[in-house]
Amino acid sequence: MQKGPYAMARGGDAGSWAPAIRKSDGPLYLAIADALSADILSGTLIEGARLPTQRSLAQALGIDFTTVTRAYAEARRRGLVDGRVGQGTYVRAKPAKTARDGSDVVDMSMNLPPRFDDAGLTVRMWSGIAGLESSGGLDLLLRYQKPGGAVADRSAGGLWLGGRLPSVPIDRILVCPGAQGALLAVVGLLAAPGDTICAEALTFPGFRSIAAHMRIRLVGAPIDSQGIVPDAFEQICREHKLKALYCNPTLHNPTTSTLPLERREALVALARRYQVPIIEDDAYGALPTDPVPPLAALAPDVVYHVAGLAKCLSPALRIAYLVVPDSRTAARVAGAMRAMASMVSPLTAAIATRWIEDGTASAVVAAIRQESTARQSIASNILPSDLVVADPRGFHAWLRLPEPWTRGEFAARLRSAGIGVVGSDAFALTSPPEAVRLGLGAPVSRDELRQSLQFIADLMAGLPAMSSLVV
Repeated sequence: MQKGPYAMARGGDAGSWAPAIRKSDGPLYLAIADALSADILSGTLIEGARLPTQRSLAQALGIDFTTVTRAYAEARRRGLVDGRVGQGTYVRAKPAKTARDGSDVVDMSMNLPPRFDDAGLTVRMWSGIAGLESSGGLDLLLRYQKPGGAVADRSAGGLWLGGRLPSVPIDRILVCPGAQGALLAVVGLLAAPGDTICAEALTFPGFRSIAAHMRIRLVGAPIDSQGIVPDAFEQICREHKLKALYCNPTLHNPTTSTLPLERREALVALARRYQVPIIEDDAYGALPTDPVPPLAALAPDVVYHVAGLAKCLSPALRIAYLVVPDSRTAARVAGAMRAMASMVSPLTAAIATRWIEDGTASAVVAAIRQESTARQSIASNILPSDLVVADPRGFHAWLRLPEPWTRGEFAARLRSAGIGVVGSDAFALTSPPEAVRLGLGAPVSRDELRQSLQFIADLMAGLPAMSSLVV
Protein backbone atom coordinates (compact mmCIF):
# COMPACT_ATOMS: atom_id res chain seq x y z
CA MET A 1 0.00 0.00 0.00
CA GLN A 2 1.43 3.39 -0.95
CA LYS A 3 1.82 6.01 1.71
CA GLY A 4 0.78 9.61 1.30
CA PRO A 5 1.93 12.66 3.25
CA TYR A 6 1.15 12.42 6.93
CA ALA A 7 1.14 14.81 9.83
CA MET A 8 3.74 13.45 12.19
CA ALA A 9 2.14 12.53 15.49
CA ARG A 10 5.03 13.58 17.69
CA GLY A 11 3.08 16.45 19.14
CA GLY A 12 0.10 14.31 20.08
CA ASP A 13 -2.02 15.38 17.10
CA ALA A 14 -2.41 13.59 13.76
CA GLY A 15 -5.36 15.67 12.64
CA SER A 16 -4.17 15.81 9.02
CA TRP A 17 -3.33 12.12 8.75
CA ALA A 18 -4.56 10.82 5.36
CA PRO A 19 -3.30 7.53 3.93
CA ALA A 20 -2.94 7.00 0.20
CA ILE A 21 -5.39 4.21 -0.65
CA ARG A 22 -6.57 2.65 -3.87
CA LYS A 23 -9.81 0.88 -4.71
CA SER A 24 -7.68 -2.11 -5.71
CA ASP A 25 -6.63 -2.48 -2.06
CA GLY A 26 -9.97 -4.15 -1.35
CA PRO A 27 -12.75 -2.78 0.84
CA LEU A 28 -11.77 0.82 1.54
CA TYR A 29 -12.66 0.70 5.22
CA LEU A 30 -10.28 -2.24 5.71
CA ALA A 31 -7.56 -0.49 3.69
CA ILE A 32 -7.86 2.54 5.98
CA ALA A 33 -7.70 0.36 9.10
CA ASP A 34 -4.69 -1.51 7.66
CA ALA A 35 -2.90 1.78 6.92
CA LEU A 36 -3.64 3.01 10.42
CA SER A 37 -2.22 -0.20 11.90
CA ALA A 38 0.91 0.02 9.75
CA ASP A 39 1.58 3.63 10.77
CA ILE A 40 1.13 2.84 14.45
CA LEU A 41 3.55 -0.08 14.18
CA SER A 42 6.08 2.04 12.29
CA GLY A 43 5.89 4.87 14.80
CA THR A 44 4.42 7.38 12.36
CA LEU A 45 1.42 7.59 14.67
CA ILE A 46 2.16 7.43 18.39
CA GLU A 47 0.11 6.68 21.45
CA GLY A 48 -2.34 9.46 22.26
CA ALA A 49 -2.27 11.07 18.81
CA ARG A 50 -5.64 12.50 17.86
CA LEU A 51 -6.89 11.36 14.47
CA PRO A 52 -8.85 13.54 12.04
CA THR A 53 -12.60 13.56 12.47
CA GLN A 54 -14.47 11.05 10.38
CA ARG A 55 -15.99 13.80 8.24
CA SER A 56 -12.70 15.57 7.59
CA LEU A 57 -10.92 12.29 6.68
CA ALA A 58 -13.78 11.40 4.32
CA GLN A 59 -13.40 14.79 2.62
CA ALA A 60 -9.61 14.44 2.43
CA LEU A 61 -9.87 11.01 0.80
CA GLY A 62 -12.86 11.85 -1.35
CA ILE A 63 -14.91 8.95 -0.03
CA ASP A 64 -18.21 8.40 1.72
CA PHE A 65 -18.52 9.36 5.40
CA THR A 66 -19.91 5.94 6.32
CA THR A 67 -16.79 4.25 4.93
CA VAL A 68 -14.61 6.16 7.37
CA THR A 69 -17.06 5.37 10.16
CA ARG A 70 -16.65 1.67 9.40
CA ALA A 71 -12.85 2.08 9.23
CA TYR A 72 -12.70 3.69 12.67
CA ALA A 73 -15.02 1.01 14.05
CA GLU A 74 -12.71 -1.67 12.63
CA ALA A 75 -9.71 0.09 14.17
CA ARG A 76 -11.45 0.10 17.55
CA ARG A 77 -12.23 -3.60 17.14
CA ARG A 78 -8.54 -4.28 16.56
CA GLY A 79 -7.64 -2.28 19.66
CA LEU A 80 -5.82 0.42 17.68
CA VAL A 81 -7.82 3.48 18.73
CA ASP A 82 -10.14 4.79 21.43
CA GLY A 83 -13.13 7.04 20.89
CA ARG A 84 -13.75 9.73 23.51
CA VAL A 85 -17.17 11.34 23.53
CA GLY A 86 -16.93 14.99 22.53
CA GLN A 87 -13.15 14.80 22.14
CA GLY A 88 -12.46 12.65 19.10
CA THR A 89 -10.57 9.46 18.22
CA TYR A 90 -7.11 8.77 19.64
CA VAL A 91 -4.37 6.22 18.98
CA ARG A 92 -4.13 3.65 21.74
CA ALA A 93 -0.91 2.24 23.10
CA LYS A 94 1.19 0.57 20.42
CA PRO A 95 -0.22 -2.90 19.69
CA ALA A 96 1.54 -5.89 21.18
CA LYS A 97 4.72 -6.67 19.33
CA THR A 98 4.40 -9.26 16.66
CA ALA A 99 6.32 -12.30 15.59
CA ARG A 100 9.12 -10.17 14.22
CA ASP A 101 10.67 -9.81 17.65
CA GLY A 102 9.31 -12.93 19.28
CA SER A 103 7.30 -11.40 22.14
CA ASP A 104 4.01 -12.88 20.89
CA VAL A 105 3.22 -16.25 19.34
CA VAL A 106 1.46 -16.32 15.98
CA ASP A 107 0.45 -19.95 16.03
CA MET A 108 0.23 -20.84 12.35
CA SER A 109 0.50 -24.48 13.34
CA MET A 110 -3.26 -24.35 13.97
CA ASN A 111 -5.34 -24.79 10.82
CA LEU A 112 -8.29 -22.58 11.77
CA PRO A 113 -10.86 -20.89 9.56
CA PRO A 114 -9.93 -17.21 9.30
CA ARG A 115 -11.82 -14.56 11.21
CA PHE A 116 -14.05 -12.62 8.86
CA ASP A 117 -15.07 -9.00 9.31
CA ASP A 118 -18.86 -8.82 9.17
CA ALA A 119 -20.48 -7.37 12.25
CA GLY A 120 -23.97 -8.09 10.94
CA LEU A 121 -23.19 -11.75 10.39
CA THR A 122 -21.64 -12.01 13.85
CA VAL A 123 -24.83 -10.62 15.37
CA ARG A 124 -26.85 -13.04 13.27
CA MET A 125 -24.84 -16.01 14.58
CA TRP A 126 -25.37 -15.03 18.21
CA SER A 127 -29.03 -14.23 17.59
CA GLY A 128 -29.53 -17.75 16.27
CA ILE A 129 -28.07 -19.15 19.47
CA ALA A 130 -30.25 -16.92 21.65
CA GLY A 131 -33.31 -17.97 19.64
CA LEU A 132 -32.92 -21.57 20.76
CA GLU A 133 -34.59 -20.72 24.06
CA SER A 134 -37.96 -20.32 22.38
CA SER A 135 -37.68 -23.42 20.23
CA GLY A 136 -35.80 -25.90 22.44
CA GLY A 137 -36.69 -24.82 25.94
CA LEU A 138 -35.60 -26.88 28.92
CA ASP A 139 -35.81 -30.13 26.97
CA LEU A 140 -32.74 -29.00 25.09
CA LEU A 141 -30.85 -28.51 28.35
CA LEU A 142 -32.25 -31.20 30.63
CA ARG A 143 -32.86 -34.22 28.39
CA TYR A 144 -30.63 -36.85 26.82
CA GLN A 145 -30.86 -37.61 23.12
CA LYS A 146 -30.22 -40.87 21.37
CA PRO A 147 -26.79 -41.56 19.84
CA GLY A 148 -26.63 -40.46 16.23
CA GLY A 149 -28.68 -37.33 16.84
CA ALA A 150 -32.30 -36.24 16.86
CA VAL A 151 -34.29 -36.48 13.63
CA ALA A 152 -34.28 -32.69 13.20
CA ASP A 153 -30.50 -32.54 13.54
CA ARG A 154 -29.96 -35.43 11.12
CA SER A 155 -32.30 -33.70 8.65
CA ALA A 156 -30.23 -30.54 8.99
CA GLY A 157 -27.17 -32.64 8.22
CA GLY A 158 -28.84 -33.77 5.03
CA LEU A 159 -29.52 -30.14 4.14
CA TRP A 160 -25.89 -29.20 4.83
CA LEU A 161 -24.65 -32.03 2.63
CA GLY A 162 -27.28 -31.56 -0.08
CA GLY A 163 -25.08 -29.65 -2.51
CA ARG A 164 -22.48 -32.42 -2.50
CA LEU A 165 -24.51 -35.52 -1.58
CA PRO A 166 -28.08 -34.91 -2.69
CA SER A 167 -30.99 -37.01 -1.47
CA VAL A 168 -29.20 -38.97 1.25
CA PRO A 169 -31.84 -40.68 3.46
CA ILE A 170 -31.61 -39.45 7.04
CA ASP A 171 -31.39 -43.04 8.32
CA ARG A 172 -27.89 -43.09 6.78
CA ILE A 173 -26.84 -39.82 8.48
CA LEU A 174 -25.52 -39.64 12.03
CA VAL A 175 -24.65 -36.56 14.06
CA CYS A 176 -21.28 -37.15 15.72
CA PRO A 177 -19.21 -35.36 18.39
CA GLY A 178 -16.80 -33.82 15.90
CA ALA A 179 -14.92 -35.37 13.00
CA GLN A 180 -12.49 -37.05 15.39
CA GLY A 181 -15.40 -38.77 17.14
CA ALA A 182 -16.84 -39.89 13.81
CA LEU A 183 -13.49 -41.27 12.65
CA LEU A 184 -12.96 -43.10 15.92
CA ALA A 185 -16.37 -44.75 15.65
CA VAL A 186 -15.85 -45.81 12.02
CA VAL A 187 -12.35 -47.17 12.59
CA GLY A 188 -13.64 -49.12 15.58
CA LEU A 189 -16.32 -50.62 13.36
CA LEU A 190 -14.00 -51.57 10.49
CA ALA A 191 -10.75 -52.60 12.15
CA ALA A 192 -9.28 -54.23 15.25
CA PRO A 193 -5.86 -54.02 16.90
CA GLY A 194 -3.21 -55.37 14.56
CA ASP A 195 -5.21 -54.67 11.39
CA THR A 196 -3.93 -52.51 8.53
CA ILE A 197 -5.45 -49.35 7.04
CA CYS A 198 -4.06 -47.48 4.05
CA ALA A 199 -3.80 -43.68 4.09
CA GLU A 200 -2.07 -41.04 2.03
CA ALA A 201 1.67 -40.89 2.68
CA LEU A 202 1.04 -37.46 4.19
CA THR A 203 -2.09 -37.70 6.29
CA PHE A 204 -4.13 -35.97 9.00
CA PRO A 205 -2.27 -36.19 12.37
CA GLY A 206 -5.59 -36.81 14.14
CA PHE A 207 -6.05 -40.01 12.17
CA ARG A 208 -2.52 -41.10 13.05
CA SER A 209 -3.46 -40.59 16.70
CA ILE A 210 -6.55 -42.76 16.35
CA ALA A 211 -4.53 -45.51 14.68
CA ALA A 212 -1.89 -45.40 17.41
CA HIS A 213 -4.54 -45.47 20.14
CA MET A 214 -6.28 -48.47 18.57
CA ARG A 215 -3.01 -50.18 17.60
CA ILE A 216 -3.90 -50.08 13.92
CA ARG A 217 -1.06 -50.28 11.43
CA LEU A 218 -1.03 -47.52 8.80
CA VAL A 219 0.46 -48.01 5.34
CA GLY A 220 1.24 -44.85 3.36
CA ALA A 221 0.12 -44.64 -0.27
CA PRO A 222 2.29 -42.45 -2.53
CA ILE A 223 0.83 -39.07 -3.52
CA ASP A 224 1.71 -36.53 -6.16
CA SER A 225 0.50 -33.01 -6.98
CA GLN A 226 -3.02 -34.36 -7.66
CA GLY A 227 -3.26 -36.56 -4.59
CA ILE A 228 -3.22 -40.30 -4.02
CA VAL A 229 -1.94 -42.37 -6.97
CA PRO A 230 -4.46 -45.12 -7.88
CA ASP A 231 -1.85 -47.54 -9.28
CA ALA A 232 0.12 -47.29 -6.05
CA PHE A 233 -3.03 -47.93 -4.03
CA GLU A 234 -3.75 -51.04 -6.11
CA GLN A 235 -0.26 -52.36 -5.42
CA ILE A 236 -0.85 -51.89 -1.69
CA CYS A 237 -4.17 -53.74 -1.97
CA ARG A 238 -2.30 -56.67 -3.51
CA GLU A 239 0.37 -56.70 -0.82
CA HIS A 240 -1.78 -56.15 2.28
CA LYS A 241 -5.09 -57.27 3.67
CA LEU A 242 -6.56 -53.81 4.12
CA LYS A 243 -9.48 -53.03 6.39
CA ALA A 244 -9.99 -49.55 4.92
CA LEU A 245 -8.58 -46.66 2.93
CA TYR A 246 -8.59 -43.32 4.75
CA CYS A 247 -8.22 -40.24 2.56
CA ASN A 248 -8.82 -36.48 2.45
CA PRO A 249 -9.50 -35.92 -1.26
CA THR A 250 -10.61 -32.25 -1.23
CA LEU A 251 -8.13 -29.52 -0.20
CA HIS A 252 -5.91 -32.22 1.23
CA ASN A 253 -4.34 -31.59 4.59
CA PRO A 254 -1.46 -30.73 4.40
CA THR A 255 -0.65 -30.46 0.67
CA THR A 256 -3.86 -28.59 -0.42
CA SER A 257 -4.34 -30.85 -3.49
CA THR A 258 -7.80 -31.88 -4.69
CA LEU A 259 -8.16 -35.33 -6.21
CA PRO A 260 -9.56 -35.04 -9.76
CA LEU A 261 -12.69 -36.90 -10.80
CA GLU A 262 -10.92 -39.56 -12.87
CA ARG A 263 -8.74 -40.54 -9.92
CA ARG A 264 -11.77 -40.67 -7.64
CA GLU A 265 -13.49 -43.01 -10.06
CA ALA A 266 -10.37 -45.17 -10.24
CA LEU A 267 -10.12 -45.36 -6.43
CA VAL A 268 -13.73 -46.41 -5.91
CA ALA A 269 -13.38 -49.04 -8.65
CA LEU A 270 -10.33 -50.46 -6.86
CA ALA A 271 -12.09 -50.30 -3.50
CA ARG A 272 -14.94 -52.39 -4.88
CA ARG A 273 -12.60 -54.84 -6.59
CA TYR A 274 -10.53 -55.46 -3.47
CA GLN A 275 -13.45 -55.00 -1.04
CA VAL A 276 -11.79 -52.16 0.83
CA PRO A 277 -14.14 -49.64 2.50
CA ILE A 278 -13.19 -45.98 2.08
CA ILE A 279 -13.24 -43.43 4.92
CA GLU A 280 -13.62 -40.06 3.22
CA ASP A 281 -12.62 -37.14 5.44
CA ASP A 282 -14.35 -34.17 3.82
CA ALA A 283 -13.23 -31.54 6.33
CA TYR A 284 -12.97 -28.80 3.69
CA GLY A 285 -15.65 -30.03 1.28
CA ALA A 286 -18.03 -27.10 1.81
CA LEU A 287 -15.45 -24.51 0.77
CA PRO A 288 -15.21 -25.03 -3.02
CA THR A 289 -18.02 -23.39 -4.98
CA ASP A 290 -17.60 -25.96 -7.79
CA PRO A 291 -16.74 -29.13 -5.86
CA VAL A 292 -15.62 -32.38 -7.45
CA PRO A 293 -18.20 -35.05 -6.53
CA PRO A 294 -17.27 -36.69 -3.22
CA LEU A 295 -16.29 -40.34 -3.21
CA ALA A 296 -19.54 -41.03 -1.34
CA ALA A 297 -21.50 -39.69 -4.31
CA LEU A 298 -19.65 -42.06 -6.63
CA ALA A 299 -19.78 -45.15 -4.40
CA PRO A 300 -22.27 -44.78 -1.54
CA ASP A 301 -22.11 -48.53 -0.90
CA VAL A 302 -18.43 -48.55 0.10
CA VAL A 303 -17.74 -45.03 1.44
CA TYR A 304 -18.04 -43.65 4.98
CA HIS A 305 -18.27 -39.89 4.48
CA VAL A 306 -17.22 -37.62 7.39
CA ALA A 307 -18.21 -33.96 7.03
CA GLY A 308 -17.06 -31.95 10.04
CA LEU A 309 -18.12 -28.36 10.67
CA ALA A 310 -14.88 -27.24 12.35
CA LYS A 311 -13.11 -26.03 9.21
CA CYS A 312 -16.06 -24.69 7.23
CA LEU A 313 -18.33 -23.25 9.91
CA SER A 314 -17.09 -23.20 13.52
CA PRO A 315 -14.49 -25.20 15.47
CA ALA A 316 -16.49 -24.50 18.64
CA LEU A 317 -19.47 -26.63 17.62
CA ARG A 318 -17.64 -29.99 17.58
CA ILE A 319 -20.22 -31.41 15.18
CA ALA A 320 -19.71 -33.74 12.22
CA TYR A 321 -22.19 -35.45 9.94
CA LEU A 322 -21.35 -39.05 9.11
CA VAL A 323 -22.94 -40.71 6.09
CA VAL A 324 -22.72 -44.51 6.13
CA PRO A 325 -23.55 -47.06 3.41
CA ASP A 326 -26.88 -48.27 4.87
CA SER A 327 -29.22 -48.04 7.85
CA ARG A 328 -27.97 -51.28 9.45
CA THR A 329 -24.45 -49.87 9.50
CA ALA A 330 -25.84 -46.65 10.97
CA ALA A 331 -27.27 -48.60 13.90
CA ARG A 332 -23.90 -50.25 14.53
CA VAL A 333 -22.04 -46.93 14.42
CA ALA A 334 -24.62 -45.39 16.76
CA GLY A 335 -23.90 -48.23 19.20
CA ALA A 336 -20.19 -47.47 19.01
CA MET A 337 -20.92 -43.79 19.68
CA ARG A 338 -23.06 -44.71 22.68
CA ALA A 339 -20.11 -46.55 24.20
CA MET A 340 -17.65 -43.83 23.30
CA ALA A 341 -19.47 -40.58 24.11
CA SER A 342 -23.10 -41.43 24.95
CA MET A 343 -24.37 -38.74 22.58
CA VAL A 344 -23.42 -35.59 20.76
CA SER A 345 -24.05 -32.38 22.71
CA PRO A 346 -27.73 -31.52 22.03
CA LEU A 347 -27.01 -27.82 22.48
CA THR A 348 -24.25 -27.62 19.88
CA ALA A 349 -26.24 -29.84 17.51
CA ALA A 350 -29.19 -27.46 17.89
CA ILE A 351 -26.99 -24.46 17.12
CA ALA A 352 -25.74 -26.13 13.95
CA THR A 353 -29.29 -27.03 12.95
CA ARG A 354 -30.55 -23.47 13.52
CA TRP A 355 -27.70 -21.95 11.50
CA ILE A 356 -28.15 -24.41 8.65
CA GLU A 357 -31.91 -24.01 8.45
CA ASP A 358 -32.01 -20.20 8.63
CA GLY A 359 -29.17 -19.68 6.13
CA THR A 360 -26.61 -18.41 8.65
CA ALA A 361 -24.31 -21.37 7.93
CA SER A 362 -24.24 -20.59 4.20
CA ALA A 363 -23.43 -16.95 4.93
CA VAL A 364 -20.60 -17.95 7.27
CA VAL A 365 -19.12 -20.31 4.68
CA ALA A 366 -19.23 -17.51 2.10
CA ALA A 367 -17.50 -15.13 4.52
CA ILE A 368 -14.80 -17.71 5.29
CA ARG A 369 -14.29 -18.27 1.55
CA GLN A 370 -13.88 -14.54 0.94
CA GLU A 371 -11.41 -14.05 3.76
CA SER A 372 -9.50 -17.20 2.75
CA THR A 373 -9.13 -15.90 -0.80
CA ALA A 374 -7.79 -12.59 0.50
CA ARG A 375 -5.29 -14.33 2.74
CA GLN A 376 -4.14 -16.69 -0.01
CA SER A 377 -3.55 -13.61 -2.18
CA ILE A 378 -1.35 -12.13 0.54
CA ALA A 379 0.59 -15.39 0.77
CA SER A 380 1.08 -15.62 -2.99
CA ASN A 381 2.49 -12.08 -3.08
CA ILE A 382 5.03 -12.77 -0.33
CA LEU A 383 6.10 -16.42 -0.51
CA PRO A 384 8.20 -17.83 -3.40
CA SER A 385 5.80 -19.19 -6.03
CA ASP A 386 8.08 -22.13 -6.84
CA LEU A 387 8.07 -23.34 -3.23
CA VAL A 388 4.55 -22.75 -1.96
CA VAL A 389 1.57 -24.94 -2.84
CA ALA A 390 -1.89 -23.58 -2.03
CA ASP A 391 -5.47 -23.41 -3.21
CA PRO A 392 -7.32 -20.06 -3.05
CA ARG A 393 -10.42 -21.84 -1.71
CA GLY A 394 -8.60 -23.13 1.36
CA PHE A 395 -6.80 -21.48 4.25
CA HIS A 396 -3.60 -23.46 4.60
CA ALA A 397 -0.44 -23.62 2.49
CA TRP A 398 2.28 -26.22 2.01
CA LEU A 399 5.76 -24.70 1.95
CA ARG A 400 8.65 -26.71 0.51
CA LEU A 401 12.00 -25.63 1.92
CA PRO A 402 15.05 -24.82 -0.19
CA GLU A 403 18.39 -26.42 0.59
CA PRO A 404 20.12 -26.40 2.98
CA TRP A 405 17.12 -25.79 5.27
CA THR A 406 15.68 -28.73 7.13
CA ARG A 407 12.13 -28.75 8.44
CA GLY A 408 13.25 -29.10 12.05
CA GLU A 409 15.74 -26.25 11.91
CA PHE A 410 13.32 -23.99 10.03
CA ALA A 411 10.48 -24.61 12.49
CA ALA A 412 12.82 -24.04 15.42
CA ARG A 413 14.00 -20.68 14.03
CA LEU A 414 10.40 -19.59 13.52
CA ARG A 415 9.41 -20.76 16.98
CA SER A 416 12.18 -18.66 18.53
CA ALA A 417 10.75 -15.69 16.63
CA GLY A 418 7.24 -16.35 17.89
CA ILE A 419 5.76 -18.09 14.84
CA GLY A 420 4.42 -21.62 15.07
CA VAL A 421 4.32 -23.91 12.01
CA VAL A 422 3.96 -27.69 11.57
CA GLY A 423 6.78 -29.74 10.09
CA SER A 424 6.04 -32.58 7.69
CA ASP A 425 6.88 -35.18 10.35
CA ALA A 426 3.44 -34.68 11.92
CA PHE A 427 1.79 -35.94 8.71
CA ALA A 428 4.28 -38.43 7.30
CA LEU A 429 3.72 -42.18 7.13
CA THR A 430 6.81 -42.59 4.96
CA SER A 431 10.01 -40.53 4.66
CA PRO A 432 9.00 -36.91 5.43
CA PRO A 433 9.87 -34.20 2.89
CA GLU A 434 11.56 -30.96 3.88
CA ALA A 435 8.37 -28.93 4.16
CA VAL A 436 6.07 -27.21 6.65
CA ARG A 437 2.36 -26.42 6.74
CA LEU A 438 1.21 -22.84 7.32
CA GLY A 439 -2.22 -22.15 8.78
CA LEU A 440 -3.19 -18.85 7.13
CA GLY A 441 -6.39 -18.56 9.14
CA ALA A 442 -4.72 -18.54 12.57
CA PRO A 443 -3.33 -14.95 12.57
CA VAL A 444 -5.93 -12.59 14.01
CA SER A 445 -5.67 -10.05 11.20
CA ARG A 446 -4.33 -9.68 7.69
CA ASP A 447 -1.67 -7.35 9.06
CA GLU A 448 -0.44 -10.04 11.42
CA LEU A 449 -0.46 -12.55 8.57
CA ARG A 450 1.55 -10.24 6.31
CA GLN A 451 4.19 -9.65 8.97
CA SER A 452 4.46 -13.35 9.79
CA LEU A 453 4.73 -14.40 6.15
CA GLN A 454 7.29 -11.70 5.42
CA PHE A 455 9.41 -12.98 8.30
CA ILE A 456 9.07 -16.52 6.94
CA ALA A 457 10.07 -15.41 3.43
CA ASP A 458 13.05 -13.43 4.72
CA LEU A 459 14.21 -16.34 6.86
CA MET A 460 13.91 -18.80 4.00
CA ALA A 461 15.91 -16.52 1.70
CA GLY A 462 18.93 -16.74 3.99
CA LEU A 463 21.08 -19.60 5.17
CA PRO A 464 20.44 -21.46 8.45
CA ALA A 465 23.84 -20.45 9.84
CA MET A 466 22.99 -16.76 9.30
CA SER A 467 20.03 -16.94 11.69
CA SER A 468 21.56 -19.13 14.37
CA LEU A 469 21.20 -17.83 17.93
CA VAL A 470 23.71 -20.30 19.38
CA VAL A 471 26.72 -18.58 20.99
